[in-house]
Amino acid sequence: MKVMIGYPPLPSPKGIPLLSQNRQFQWFNKPTFVYPMIPASAATLAARDGHEVFWADGIAERWTPEEFEQRFLAFRPDVLLMETKTPVIKRHWEIIRRLKTLHPDGRIILCGDHVTALPAESLQKSPVDFILTGGDFDVLLRDTLRAIERHTDYPRGVWGRVKGTVFNTGAFRLDADLNALPFIDRDLTRWRLYSEQNGNFKYTPGTYTMAGRDCWWGRCAFCSWTTLYNRWRVRTPESLLDEIGQLLDRYPVREIFDDSGCFPAGKWLRAFCEGVVARGYHQRVTLGCNMIPGVLDQEHYDWMGRANFRFVLFGLESASEETLARIRKCGKAADLARSMSMAKKAGLEPHVTCMVGYPWETSEQARRTVQLTRSLFDRGLIDTLQATIVIPYPGTPLFEECRKNGWLKTEDWDRYDMREPVMKTAMTDRELMSITRSVYTSFLTPRFLWRKLRSIRSWADVRFYWRAALRVIGHLLDFQAR
Repeated sequence: MKVMIGYPPLPSPKGIPLLSQNRQFQWFNKPTFVYPMIPASAATLAARDGHEVFWADGIAERWTPEEFEQRFLAFRPDVLLMETKTPVIKRHWEIIRRLKTLHPDGRIILCGDHVTALPAESLQKSPVDFILTGGDFDVLLRDTLRAIERHTDYPRGVWGRVKGTVFNTGAFRLDADLNALPFIDRDLTRWRLYSEQNGNFKYTPGTYTMAGRDCWWGRCAFCSWTTLYNRWRVRTPESLLDEIGQLLDRYPVREIFDDSGCFPAGKWLRAFCEGVVARGYHQRVTLGCNMIPGVLDQEHYDWMGRANFRFVLFGLESASEETLARIRKCGKAADLARSMSMAKKAGLEPHVTCMVGYPWETSEQARRTVQLTRSLFDRGLIDTLQATIVIPYPGTPLFEECRKNGWLKTEDWDRYDMREPVMKTAMTDRELMSITRSVYTSFLTPRFLWRKLRSIRSWADVRFYWRAALRVIGHLLDFQAR
């Protein structure tokens, strides 16, 4: 069969949508493109099964809607797979209706966290053919394609319609053996599209890997990926090392970021880092990953330093211990400074993510997060950060709590795009947006800026800081008060 895996363009005055492989959706004034690991794996598996696969990321390609439609009509896929998310689901329903008029015989499949939480909704409000639920939609697509071709039963986790009647095959399973999956075909999935415009990379071209699906903690009440991945699975260190070796042998990759919700720790981490050094990869590539504060000790960070990790992203989320407890976040705000200090001692460059707009937080509590990040910058314990407005996506415990307590301002999914708060808070929207911008400017301390100027050693450093400055400006525009 002819299989198209695509992201239709979504032109908007709000900017460029970050839709691929994301946990939190945003429109960006400064474009950011993240390599969509699971859709790329879906394309690889479909090609391995003998299908003709067309990778069509109209967002990263900067196509117009007309250009996407032209390619769709030229290819005339038997199946089109689209990943979707809450803030663009209504736009995707419109696109599906349009594509169905252009090519009525083509089947269209949706996947992602929104349709996993609300599968029946899209079947009712669009002519979509199938919904794939759960996080292993790469494997689920492969098995669904086999069922279509062979006229056999659909696998578990599929919703669809037959002669106008909606059906589903039961709860999805997360039982795929990650070590048995083939390495992603980077050429098929056009990895270069995602190799430059990405704030996680200091050295380009860069790319992504995924050691596990998705986070060994997996309990955060706000995280949409807990809807997709309710069971943690991890590849062996050897599997990830082999993939990195293949990347280094085939492509000019200078930095690799692992996008598992949290990188594995303990014995797994030590074995991986020792393998990186033993194979000499630490002399060929720079590494990065997500991590939880308060989990690793100095020995862990030292292993990472020897393996040439650079960028380590820590989810802080709030400086309020009450908030961290309510959102079931692993670790405490008090752990952050010690974790950052150990990471810096090992030569790493810590990055923290923060969120504001929790219904129970006062303005004073939210500003404590700004004070904490400013202190961490001033003391030289972090190098970069990301600030967002917390959004309660359908399927998450936070969304259900909001519904129960009447905290939702709206269930118009278009407004769940982080350009405004959708939960009631003790603050005005203008004040909340101002605090978000204040988090982004908390690096503006004389000591931090002087240290950064003194740290410049190469044109790579200059280019990185210039790109970082442009991204800060872009984020300040992203969170303008309206």
